[in-house]
Amino acid sequence: MNENFKYIAAAVAVVGASIGTVIYISMRSHHVAPPQKSAAAVPAPKEPAVKHPLPASQTQEPLPPLVDSDQPMQNTLEELIGKESVEQFVIPKDLIRHIVVTIDNLTAEKVAERLRPLKPATGKFAVRGSEDAPVLDPANFERYKPLVQLIQSLDTQRLVATYTRYYPLFQEAYESLGHPPQYFNDRLVEVIDHLLLTPDLRGPIALAQPSVQYEYADPKIESRSAGQKVLIRMGSDNAAVVKDKLRELRSVLIAQQPVK
Repeated sequence: MNENFKYIAAAVAVVGASIGTVIYISMRSHHVAPPQKSAAAVPAPKEPAVKHPLPASQTQEPLPPLVDSDQPMQNTLEELIGKESVEQFVIPKDLIRHIVVTIDNLTAEKVAERLRPLKPATGKFAVRGSEDAPVLDPANFERYKPLVQLIQSLDTQRLVATYTRYYPLFQEAYESLGHPPQYFNDRLVEVIDHLLLTPDLRGPIALAQPSVQYEYADPKIESRSAGQKVLIRMGSDNAAVVKDKLRELRSVLIAQQPVK
């Protein structure tokens, strides 16, 4: 089982909202060359429609540059979840960039370990059963409980308020990935919806070990995204708590949309 997936899905609930931001729709202007006598003007490409716009932050204090945002973000997280929890779970370097990259990659097959915003779970990955028929040991589920309990206790309204406050930095980090112009909050909601589709698997989960690392024996499970596989890996009860927080987060994010 690839250790790169530790805590990744849960990061959406903790970070996707706790590191929030001031949101406004950034409509970039496009230069259109004047029409030539022999040719009609070419219209500028349209910005993609924003599905889930957020209201502008009411805070007047200016945001730091993205490159200098680590310490302010760490201070903000300490106010939200406590200094001890930040030290226990968060990797504070390039925090906003790593959150954005991780969230964006949760629907992909893998997430780079070096870009994760949260520290790995303590303890070792546990397997039970025979050598020929290994299964996921429920003891692994205990490794995720401290973070899952923190997620469950989070004030979602405060998380979204923080997310809204810092949103321009999240948007900047997202655009720096080289995507076509797209609203990061739309991507966040899209990823949440994807994680909520993770099946609830009860009973023993068979593993295989084709090389050094374990993987899910069922190809249908193994072919799922990194985010869905880590939700499966943390066990049904833990995954249910994370999903509940994701639903709550999604609901608050959608409710934040400005009235037209």
